[in-house]
Amino acid sequence: MNLVLTVTVLIAMALAYQVGLARSKAVATGGERLHSRPGYYGVLVALWCGLPALLLFGLWSLFQDSIIEILVVRQLPVEFASLGEQELQALLRRISALASGRGLVGEVEAFEVSAAEHMARLGSLGNLIMVASMAVVAVLGLLGARRHVTPRLKARNHIERLIMLLLALSSGVAILTTVGIVLSMIGEAIHFFRYVSPVEFFFGTVWNPRFSTAGSGTQGQFGLLPLLWGTLMVSIIALLVAIPLGLMTAIYMAEYAPAWLRSVAKPIIEILAGIPTIVYGFFALVVIGPFLSGLGEMIGISIRATSALTAGLVMGIMIIPFVSSLSDDIITQVPKALRDGALGLGATKSESIRQVVLPAALPGIVGAFLLAASRAIGETMIVVLAAGNNPALHANPFEAVSTITVTIVNQLTGDMDFSSPQSLVAFALGLTLFVITLGLNVIALVVVRKYRQQYE
Repeated sequence: MNLVLTVTVLIAMALAYQVGLARSKAVATGGERLHSRPGYYGVLVALWCGLPALLLFGLWSLFQDSIIEILVVRQLPVEFASLGEQELQALLRRISALASGRGLVGEVEAFEVSAAEHMARLGSLGNLIMVASMAVVAVLGLLGARRHVTPRLKARNHIERLIMLLLALSSGVAILTTVGIVLSMIGEAIHFFRYVSPVEFFFGTVWNPRFSTAGSGTQGQFGLLPLLWGTLMVSIIALLVAIPLGLMTAIYMAEYAPAWLRSVAKPIIEILAGIPTIVYGFFALVVIGPFLSGLGEMIGISIRATSALTAGLVMGIMIIPFVSSLSDDIITQVPKALRDGALGLGATKSESIRQVVLPAALPGIVGAFLLAASRAIGETMIVVLAAGNNPALHANPFEAVSTITVTIVNQLTGDMDFSSPQSLVAFALGLTLFVITLGLNVIALVVVRKYRQQYE
């Protein structure tokens, strides 16, 4: 029903647009010049018709269930007035299941059937009231807006202010969401640090988040350094694969490739970014890992099928489009006058690329590298399947490692007590990832500002 109402309101807004458009044209025939183009008046009438109805629909959808539950609770027998909050919610879930026609496990009491019927009647009545209210509000908005369509109405200014308000609200939602995520992580991380010392967490070299012995009161070891080093090792291997291949691909596509080849090859390369990461992880586990292990046996080197090298290689293939596509776009934006000037001074094409084009495009290329690094550091599924799970501090890329993202998955999976340090540590790890990404952004911003002043 919600979808039907939404579509109905959108159709009404389309009709209101035509009404406003026709009204503005009729007013303009009187000889007085309109302040705005007729389309602005149509949009203004459509918004006055649809937005109040949609707002009423949203508020009613938000509070309808709570109001109905309160009314149903008042109709319950007197002996249920002393139920606790959890028991009452469980009873309401049973009644709601009966009202919606779903089956229940166990015997159904007579009062539950009566309450379910009452809830169904209230729901139907509420829907009728909502539909009628929305219709009245939409008609009143349409008539009022149509009456105010005059040559002196500054419809364009109203629409522009509304668009600015919507843009500001969108920006506010994004900012508040980020702030909320950070504050939630900080709050839970502070709770975690009540159990584990920050010094032990940030500088510990052993990761073993388990209680040592039953009844001993001692907790496991939560050293971050093995996880941080595993994350950096896999990310470095991925960047060593993605940055050279991606940058050289971008240079070829932007400077050397003919137009027909570029139009075909670039979309094919960008398809790599659209492949689900679970597919990459399965590919690494089934194909790349055994291949590297067999190759190591041939040359006398022990390479595990699940290792930092396996995860890094596949992750590097995955983030090649992030480097190549962005770098290609930046390189093609370098003014042709710089290339012509270098060639006019006697430089070869390769020299002009190395000494003129790439330095001029360096801020954007650094941004592409940053995006690739952030993508590598935050990747989860590939390292879950291909890196193994060995939170040990070693420098051998042929052995299994554990990363921060893998550990977050492990600590929040299963039947866990979310008030224990074994679960709260996931928020401390997430906050650490956030700080690392923020540091990369700051470094990139400094580089961009420095070279932008030089080449603009």
